[in-house]
Amino acid sequence: MDIPRMGVPRELADRPLHEQHEYLRRTFSRRRMLRGTAVAAGAAGAGLALPGTALASAPKQTSADPVSAERVDGALVAPFGRHLTYGNDPRTEMTISWQVPVPVDKPYVRIGLHPWDLSGKVGAEVRTLHTPAGVGVGADHDQYYLHARIGRLRPGTTYYYGVGHAGFDPASPKLAGTIGTFTTAPASDQPFTFTAFGDQGVSYHALANDALILGQNPAFHLHAGDIAYGDPAGQGKTTDTGFDARVWDQFLAQTESVAKQVPWMPAYGNHDMEAWYAPHGYGGEEARFTLPDNGPDPENLPGVYSFVHGNTAVISLDANDVSYEIPANLGLSGGGQTAWLEKQLKSFRTRRDITFVVVFFHHCAYCTATAHASEGGVREKWVPLFEKYTVDLVINGHNHVYERTDVLKGGAVAKELPIGGTAYPETDGVVYATAGAAGKSLYSFTAPDSYENHETATPDGVASFVVRDGGVKEKETVAWSRVRYLNYSFLRVDVKPARPGGTARLVVTGIAETGDEVDRFTVARRVRR
Repeated sequence: MDIPRMGVPRELADRPLHEQHEYLRRTFSRRRMLRGTAVAAGAAGAGLALPGTALASAPKQTSADPVSAERVDGALVAPFGRHLTYGNDPRTEMTISWQVPVPVDKPYVRIGLHPWDLSGKVGAEVRTLHTPAGVGVGADHDQYYLHARIGRLRPGTTYYYGVGHAGFDPASPKLAGTIGTFTTAPASDQPFTFTAFGDQGVSYHALANDALILGQNPAFHLHAGDIAYGDPAGQGKTTDTGFDARVWDQFLAQTESVAKQVPWMPAYGNHDMEAWYAPHGYGGEEARFTLPDNGPDPENLPGVYSFVHGNTAVISLDANDVSYEIPANLGLSGGGQTAWLEKQLKSFRTRRDITFVVVFFHHCAYCTATAHASEGGVREKWVPLFEKYTVDLVINGHNHVYERTDVLKGGAVAKELPIGGTAYPETDGVVYATAGAAGKSLYSFTAPDSYENHETATPDGVASFVVRDGGVKEKETVAWSRVRYLNYSFLRVDVKPARPGGTARLVVTGIAETGDEVDRFTVARRVRR
């Protein structure tokens, strides 16, 4: 059954999508739209209740109105760039997002428990992103992103879905090849795998890493920022040149093979601040992604959120808010993000159903790569909280390398963590991994590579720097750089729960683009009785 769109008058219900979108944009504020009421839809024969929503308004535009496009027969328009994201509760909520090259009428998702029964039908929302002529290198350009939020799903269940619109029905036999799947998080502790990297962009290496990630069969993937590199400058300024919004079309098409079935959970980096769409630079990201909205300020910090999968809590932060190196958004939250982080960490550490806490964001807390090295703002604002609440693993990007620290406490090595070793955060400290070699050009180290079966000792330490307030590069020689690998790679994390009184484990593996293992270590924690 078709789902009526929230807030659209009956006389507009059958009008073209862009007209409904414009009505909603003019009528509702973004905050009101985000907090609107979901529309429920029945799924005949599947025993489901699948709410379809139209809960978010368009991002701020750089001109008053997007360029209107002539209507095209929907049968000639194929959706592309499908990508999934969790809702606030990964057990019961999923957002399916995609793109179309031109406006379409009545977009929707079909969903069901079997590929031959997609009787659930959920209306989708459009977000039109307009890039006017004169911005960057692209011509006058419109992009159409569609999103369908689905709730009241069954935990630990695989669903089949197809995206469509008037004239393009994924349930028709000739379009059976467009059907995708996703699996919700389980209701109880079970072993699972997730993957992570940052700084991907569009390239052969980015595509190769996507293929390798798909082979890991992860429950979800963390992207630690600098996603597509539509803005190659990465300073968050409208005066930057070279911006090309069309890079995102390439990126979403490249990523679809993985992201259409694996929830793709991003944090935002400096190259994701596209200042042409909104003062804080995230208007473009808000058009392309629908992320959990449980952070401290979804309107100004849309990349800050948390979710829980099994026994593991995951927190995404926006390090642009604390970056001394690239200060375009420095102080954006007025300290609110850090206060929220402490509240979240404290809450997760009191919950008996949560064993591990993983935090990911873009700028590195600890890294020796020559391009960016370490971010002093992160060390000052967040590292004390990571130690206070014994965070189990911190994942960063920003530096286009793979590097992993020993176990750190107070900025120093609390325990050496050789390849194959085990860390106990409750007593030892925190481990930091930089996984920024997902696809963009690589950086360099001042010290030789040191990785599995190719270990190199650095008895005199590794020369590096940390960026302090005002962008000052403070030199330091560090002892904590345990693993360095200068080639394309990503992280695989295997989560192994345990019964109360037993020891649960995160087995963390650094995997090269070749498929070779370059690092392995374990984070262990005793489960409370």
